[in-house]
Amino acid sequence: MSSPSLLASRALWARLGGLDPRYPVSFLITLILVLGQARYGILGGYDRLATALGVCVATELALSRWLRGRFANVASAYITGISLALLIKPPVDLLWPFALGGFLAIASKYVLQYRGRHLWNPSNFAISLLVLAAPASIAILSRQWGNDLATNAVIWCFGLLIASRVRMLHVTLTYVACFVALALVRSVIVGGPLLAEIAPLTGPMYQLFIFFMITDPKTTVSTARGRIIVAAVVALAEAAIRLAGDFHVAGLNRLYPAPPILALAIVGPVANVIDLYRAGRSGRST
Repeated sequence: MSSPSLLASRALWARLGGLDPRYPVSFLITLILVLGQARYGILGGYDRLATALGVCVATELALSRWLRGRFANVASAYITGISLALLIKPPVDLLWPFALGGFLAIASKYVLQYRGRHLWNPSNFAISLLVLAAPASIAILSRQWGNDLATNAVIWCFGLLIASRVRMLHVTLTYVACFVALALVRSVIVGGPLLAEIAPLTGPMYQLFIFFMITDPKTTVSTARGRIIVAAVVALAEAAIRLAGDFHVAGLNRLYPAPPILALAIVGPVANVIDLYRAGRSGRST
């Protein structure tokens, strides 16, 4: 006979699985924000968070009302705003990257569509565009949690739990496995320590990427097999960008500040267009 605590745990697990994916992801990204700010002050100022969140929410409400005749749920805008506040690192006195990034991120959902679906994860699109268009003003958070095992353990435990409950764990695990395998390849090629090649996984940029961007249900392809292939291709593109940086390949320098984010920005939309086109040809819903 099951104990009351076990029954309660199962009920909680079932309830988590039935939630809109945006809510557990909101919890995860808030957790990263709180831990990162408490231990490392990674925000750089609460005015940045307020600007990013404010513009994201206002743009979501305005565009949804104007184009769809109703106010949208702002959970997605909340996730996007925190992502931008955490990841964009301009000079201290600049707030415009957060305002412009928030507008571009949310507007991309309504403008850059194919067959009724947006092609880029909103924060992935905005950050990629800002890095490419204004490299002198925009940097990306590259801090790692280092040897702080407690912080990493908390984030990874909740991240894996949430990825499982939103049915995207296979994407996270595929990317991580490919990243580690390709880190070994890079270590052999460049002669660096293997642990140094794997270490970026302990940083908030990669954790946000692994648990939020690449697993975004709204911008992933429609089949589990397809998502596994896309995750592997993104990992391969990310490794290629980092290798290009190691060898100072001319013409690719703007890709070096955020390899995973820019790899997804290149691979993800192409995969989505192919998936949506094939679905339209076959009459399959996505």
